[in-house]
Amino acid sequence: MNDSIHKGRESATAFAPASVGNVAVGFDVLGLSVQAIGDRVTARRTTERGVRITAITGTVVDLPLEADRNTAGRAVISIIEEQAPDFGIELTIEKGIPLGSGLGGSAASAVAAVVAANALLPTSLSQLALLKHAMHGEAVASGSVHVDNIAPSLFGGLVLTVGVDNPNVKQIPMPPGVHCVLVHPHMVLATKEARKILKPDVSLSDVIWQTANLAGFLAGCFTNDLRLIGESLNDVIIEPQRRVLIPGFDAVKHAAMSGGALGCSISGAGPTVFAWVPTEQSAQVRDGMVAAFNAAGLQCDAWISTLEAHGAHVIA
Repeated sequence: MNDSIHKGRESATAFAPASVGNVAVGFDVLGLSVQAIGDRVTARRTTERGVRITAITGTVVDLPLEADRNTAGRAVISIIEEQAPDFGIELTIEKGIPLGSGLGGSAASAVAAVVAANALLPTSLSQLALLKHAMHGEAVASGSVHVDNIAPSLFGGLVLTVGVDNPNVKQIPMPPGVHCVLVHPHMVLATKEARKILKPDVSLSDVIWQTANLAGFLAGCFTNDLRLIGESLNDVIIEPQRRVLIPGFDAVKHAAMSGGALGCSISGAGPTVFAWVPTEQSAQVRDGMVAAFNAAGLQCDAWISTLEAHGAHVIA
């Protein structure tokens, strides 16, 4: 991403993958990039200072063109304010991620924008610096600063992020022979609304249970222990509260688990549901999850994604 051949370009297009926030057991600290879909942003140098957005196309077009009200625009404004280059930046955004899907669409736009803008600078910024600039953009959409979608979209793979002001980012190894199934029902669930439903307090027993599940999941990833991953990939705090927002969720999860999934839960704030599945059973699990959503009266899109650790990058 920071290769020297990209420095000082007149224009650049970057792709940022969608992401699964929380990954069930890591609320606001774990995220997973998924390569099946993502956003593209093109940045061009202009003689006029500042940041402008000239077009938004793709799955979502009714987003603000005002840069300071748009996740991509606000993230690049943060770069401009800090770096003060002798040029402005014009952005065009191609949305590949549905609005309010729980797949990190606002984060992907911000990440793609900072990666594309970075390619125009005479000196490239570090990934950690880009992460902090993208956080300014994400805050526009979610109303709070959190990095569980930004970090995996930027760095790629399964990512643990500790801290906000000075985040520490750690890429977690993922087991071979496992795919991520994603099923997105055709409904919109805003992150702000999904956060409002959460109780401010949880019981000590649930905290202990969830902590054990997070530790077990991470240990399973580091040791390729699919049995431990399967036993640990269980959200006992957030999912029980948010499941009521997604019609047919219980049936969808049952279809995934009975079809052989290691675990199944809500992607980010929802309504997309994800499952980690042994590769040979991924199509069966996808079809069962889709059928369960259909039975609940919801049409949906579905993807099977590898767990490859590819983050945002310049593509043109």
